[in-house]
Amino acid sequence: MTAPLGFIGLGAMGAPMVRRLLGAGHQVLVHDVNPVAVAAAVSAGASARPSPAAVAAEAATVLVSLPTPDVVQKVALAPGGLAEGAALRTYVDLSTTGAQVAVAVAEGLAPRGVTALDAPVSGGVAGAEAGTLSVMAAGDRAAFDAVRPVLEAIGSNTVFVGPQVGLGQTLKLVNNLLAAATWAAACEAFAMGAKAGLDPELMVGVINKSSGRSFATERFAEGPVLSRRFDFGFRMELMAKDMRLALQEAEALGLVMPTSRAAQMLYGLAMSGGLAKGDISELAKITEGWSGTELVASRRNEA
Repeated sequence: MTAPLGFIGLGAMGAPMVRRLLGAGHQVLVHDVNPVAVAAAVSAGASARPSPAAVAAEAATVLVSLPTPDVVQKVALAPGGLAEGAALRTYVDLSTTGAQVAVAVAEGLAPRGVTALDAPVSGGVAGAEAGTLSVMAAGDRAAFDAVRPVLEAIGSNTVFVGPQVGLGQTLKLVNNLLAAATWAAACEAFAMGAKAGLDPELMVGVINKSSGRSFATERFAEGPVLSRRFDFGFRMELMAKDMRLALQEAEALGLVMPTSRAAQMLYGLAMSGGLAKGDISELAKITEGWSGTELVASRRNEA
């Protein structure tokens, strides 16, 4: 049997990644603050441990998939955290934390003899379920090469970004900033078309076969919005967090980013309008409200 892997964080992205690792034949030790999520992972074949430290006491390689930078730092470095686990040698952060936190955690773990890789992922819950995520890893090359087979169980597009911890985070933030800004623009454009009288399903279908198509129009609009399920699987508050981190890094680099900051305003309106815990696809509700329209599939109108 292979040496056990540790995995902390069994949320919407973490849970399917653990199932992929189990399916690839890995023994996985898990921890999460949500006992229901832990029970589900155990029923799939994982073994539960009571704390991050307990996971790192047995697993030389631990992956984390956590929602916010402060939670990542707590899990890695706080009392009861991974740094207290004697077995831990390689720490892999699949979360989106920003480069500064990635560097701080790496520096905090280094005196314990632990090598850190920041390896954020992209592709959504569907990608996590299918094992088709993009994994953007940065840090020590030898550590990456050793853990690459593990990462390839969850991400068919696993790439080494560079030797500097934090570069993976920066690439992920660039990706999410582009996705977020594109989706904000799409929401406005769709509201315009609907207000003018275009059938929403026809409009989205044509755009997705034309030059205006994007991941956002194909994956947020066509299914979650037109069906009114709003179930892409990524919370509004997390995208708003990623935008904030990206723009903070841009400011530190001396960049202005006017288009991205304009898009950020729409997410701020969604957050203040009670959609923080809602799905990212619900951003369309803001522009629908402005236009007095609803982006709904025509077959629903015919029912």
